[in-house]
Amino acid sequence: AAAAALSREGGEDAFRRLFRFYRQRDVSDLRGVVDFSAPGAQVFRSQLSISSVSDQDAYRAGLQPVSQWKAYGLNGYPGFIFIPNPFLPGCQRHWVKQCLKLYPQKPNVCNLDLHMAPEKTTDLWGQSKEQLKRKGSSKREPRSLLEKLRWVTLGYHYNWDTKKYSANHHTPFPSDLAFLSEQVAAACGFRGFQAQAGILNYYHFDSSLGIHVDESELDHSRPLLSFSFGQSSIFLLGGRKREEAPTAMLMHSGDIMVMSGLSRLLYHAVPRVLPNPEGTALPSCLDQALPSDLPVGSVVEHSSDEDWQVCAKYLQSSRINMTIRQVLAEGQKFPEESGTNGKGQAPSEDSHHEENSRGKRHKPNTV
Repeated sequence: AAAAALSREGGEDAFRRLFRFYRQRDVSDLRGVVDFSAPGAQVFRSQLSISSVSDQDAYRAGLQPVSQWKAYGLNGYPGFIFIPNPFLPGCQRHWVKQCLKLYPQKPNVCNLDLHMAPEKTTDLWGQSKEQLKRKGSSKREPRSLLEKLRWVTLGYHYNWDTKKYSANHHTPFPSDLAFLSEQVAAACGFRGFQAQAGILNYYHFDSSLGIHVDESELDHSRPLLSFSFGQSSIFLLGGRKREEAPTAMLMHSGDIMVMSGLSRLLYHAVPRVLPNPEGTALPSCLDQALPSDLPVGSVVEHSSDEDWQVCAKYLQSSRINMTIRQVLAEGQKFPEESGTNGKGQAPSEDSHHEENSRGKRHKPNTV
């Protein structure tokens, strides 16, 4: 009732009022939060382009055949598509391992690079895995470097100060993640999508993602893809102005959101991370290992038991989100810029990828 009243109120920065409400509220009371596992009146079924992705290509990406996916839209949000966990059993583990073991490696860029010598950040996984495996529940234990990870950028590296991408700060985009993204985009009607930039966010139970719009990409006709793994979260999707109150929804492990069309440039935020609703340390969709017989050409790889043990320990108190973007339209180039080297900088105080903690605001560029 309180959330509904705040939503009706509107007015000056209604989004921030609801952000604070969900940040501080009792997590046991989620009435008014859209749950796509039990969709309500505001939710409708979305049509997918089943013929755009062969079953073989879906399998290669670790996905169920598109004909088996469920996809939903929200009244009032044209172009917004929510796909509850379409991954095949065991396949989420591959993407979690990539986000923790492979993607933070050089030449990709992460928040730790801003405060540590290059040789200190070359092997975050190797420096953290023994510490994570031993880790108990005590909050007094020092955090491993992986637990200090807040973001990683891929492809065209986002410049946190200028909020721009540039041609001269680019590294190869991971081929497995590009293939996954291309299949999801095609299934949603966006054939020819090119995964050119990625921002990976690493959340803990005291983390949040500030209110922002993703508008730095030069081509807004292409969708924004968002993949979630690990613990659950509340996601807020608003309007073109912060005076419009947002809709709250739950994101669980394996869920995918696609923001396209009019929803591509809407304000959104993550006010809080929640324990998975099953009440177990990890959601059950992460229990199964990959089958031994992967299809020919699969981009998904088996994880060793030791590697998964490290990932599972990390995810007990964490959530990973991958957002994938196409920056340039076909044949488009970056405008000429003078006086900038395009290098990724530390997020400024008002960065929209800020990380907040309860009772204390940290500058985003601290680790």
